[in-house]
Amino acid sequence: MRGMIPDDLYKIPWLNECDISPDGRLVAFPVTRMDRENDTYKSAIWVVPADHTAPPRQFTAGEKRDSSRRFSPDGKWLAFLSERGDKKPQLYVMPTSAGEARCLTDLPFGAAYPVWSPDSTRIALAARTGTPPDPDPKKTKPYRRITSMKYKLNGEGFVYDRRRHLFVVDVESGDCTQVTDGDWDDSQPAWSPGGREIAFISARHDDREYDSVSDVFVTPVDGGDPRRLTGADSLCKSPSWSSDGGTVAFLRAPMWPSNATLWAVDSAGGNLRAIDRAFDRDTGAGGLPGAVAAPHWLPDGSILSIASDRGRASLIAAKEGQPTRWIAPSDRMAGWYSVTPDGTKAVISASTVATTSDLLLVDLLAGTSDQLTHYQDEIAREAHLQSAERVSVPTEAGTEVDCWIMKPAGFEEGKQYPVLLNVHGGPFGQYGETFFDEFQVYAGAGYGIVFCNPRGSSGQGTDFSRALVGDMGGPDSRDVLAAFDAALERMPWADRSRLGVMGGSYGGFMTTWIIGHDHRFKAAVSERAVNDWYSMQGASDIGGTFNRQYLGERAVIQDDVDLLLRQSPLTYAKDIRTPVLILHSEDDLRCPISQGEQLFVVLKQQRQDVEFVRFPDESHEMSRSGKPSHRTDRFEVILDYFNRKLNEERPSGK
Repeated sequence: MRGMIPDDLYKIPWLNECDISPDGRLVAFPVTRMDRENDTYKSAIWVVPADHTAPPRQFTAGEKRDSSRRFSPDGKWLAFLSERGDKKPQLYVMPTSAGEARCLTDLPFGAAYPVWSPDSTRIALAARTGTPPDPDPKKTKPYRRITSMKYKLNGEGFVYDRRRHLFVVDVESGDCTQVTDGDWDDSQPAWSPGGREIAFISARHDDREYDSVSDVFVTPVDGGDPRRLTGADSLCKSPSWSSDGGTVAFLRAPMWPSNATLWAVDSAGGNLRAIDRAFDRDTGAGGLPGAVAAPHWLPDGSILSIASDRGRASLIAAKEGQPTRWIAPSDRMAGWYSVTPDGTKAVISASTVATTSDLLLVDLLAGTSDQLTHYQDEIAREAHLQSAERVSVPTEAGTEVDCWIMKPAGFEEGKQYPVLLNVHGGPFGQYGETFFDEFQVYAGAGYGIVFCNPRGSSGQGTDFSRALVGDMGGPDSRDVLAAFDAALERMPWADRSRLGVMGGSYGGFMTTWIIGHDHRFKAAVSERAVNDWYSMQGASDIGGTFNRQYLGERAVIQDDVDLLLRQSPLTYAKDIRTPVLILHSEDDLRCPISQGEQLFVVLKQQRQDVEFVRFPDESHEMSRSGKPSHRTDRFEVILDYFNRKLNEERPSGK
């Protein structure tokens, strides 16, 4: 059977979120597919019995995108977001017994984070406020007066005048009441057990423009001033109330970059504490935009969540005074979870290197799991998906890097194959035991793949993730190349005359950095990269904070330009001899397209072999959520480039 090809993206059902009904009998989940005809995405809500008595069945029409499904606590309703009627995502409810969906909101910028009140009569959500733009294209657009440094956001555009606040919707009447306001964003609502208060996340401290700090707040549902529960000194997210209402658990990262771990605070304020200070792994699960899987309190007082560990992600249970324990750990990456009210079972969405996402039912007491869905079979009927060999590589004293080797599809002993080194984005993120369409497409085209988690990645301790702070391109590049060298030693089939390197975002940074310092690669693809920290400071939507957090506190134009230049790949572009394809999206606000333009011009001025491909009307997320035609075009561009460059004779002197 053949390997995966770019067009197979249209055949993959993508699963992420899931929600188990209060009686534990049904699991609801959205299934997203790429729509070739309309060059967009469609998703419908499906349900499957938790006891395997019937196959999954489609629950909503899925004419456009349905997501963020939530069963009401009484089990009578399913709430979800839908883009029906050419609108932004609005809140709908539908009887679980059958019937028509009813729209409850008409918010100009759409709704996000829906969550039911304990009595099933109301739904809290977050939504952007402000005046929507005039739809008349003939009218001149008004000027913008900017006073906030965080005035734009990749994928959304200008947000300085569109603050996100909390609303409460009455399910019977449809009345939608705004609960919070002000010149800040409020999100991730969580109802108190009594239904009188809502915990949420917001950044309201004076220096909120200049850092990544956020806090847990609690507000009365019927109005009043919110009270802050945390100290404006860390990044907080995903609040969750204990059953007695006395405590709020949440995820807290004391600085950025660092692991977020479970913490708790009294709901009245005070007594802030870590659940398990000894547990140093990044904790929490997220899904699609507008969705957060918050920590879940179990009946015994422990707290359930998901944590990352060296290329894996599994359920954990944490309790004060006890060591955190892993539940049903395996060589896979869980991305979402939902728990039965009695705390005995959970449903997770998870994938492996060679299988796409499916749902698994986990017995929290026995630590076993049982697969509920088999959507992976759809792509498996079309293409053989490659597994990967994991290797742990000592790189420097006290450092061990996890690395994976994937053979090309149709591998034959005795043949030599070109190899691609792929570097992940972030840098605080991880590759590992999960399905990644990129690797499968490249393997399907006949390439061996090497990927790893160098210092700066998540999945290990906080010291590991912060090891590159102030020295971007130092320990991380040494780890990447050491892991690659170790992988090649285990790959007698690798053709060392046909090596390529590639990556996106931080992976693009690392690609440009490597080819400016190392000439072993015959071709490179640098995608949506940071090449110049000097211009990144003011042009990126996160540049005002990211530079200081990663390059050093003084790494800003007004303090120490040398720190910016020393850690910029563009500084070393004069030494690039590797042919390089620069890929960038024209509406990228995270790593603006000027980052690619500068590298292109410098290399052209040096008469180097460089190509520049630009994708219009796409953001930083194009390879993951861009228009389906652009996603497949991107693959074709990359495959064509490596096919040409790794199989041609390089001119002497280059």
